Amino acid sequence: MRLAWMVLAVAPLTGGCVSTVWDVATAPVRAGAQVIDWTTTSQSEADRNYGRKMRKKEAREGREMRKEEARRRREERRRNDD
Repeated sequence: MRLAWMVLAVAPLTGGCVSTVWDVATAPVRAGAQVIDWTTTSQSEADRNYGRKMRKKEAREGREMRKEEARRRREERRRNDD
């Protein structure tokens, strides 16, 4: 009975401590969840990365096509000048 009164008497004084203990106890779980979030790719991130990759590929192909067209024109001019 004496222990119950002591717990009731001390409980209001430890209100802040309980939330701190809770925060400390749940910190590893929250940290683990954050690490998993950082290491996984969401669908929107995957879509964004795919779009960026495709735009770069199309730009590279466009540059290559322009170079090839310029090379063909030079060859054609060279043949016509001879």
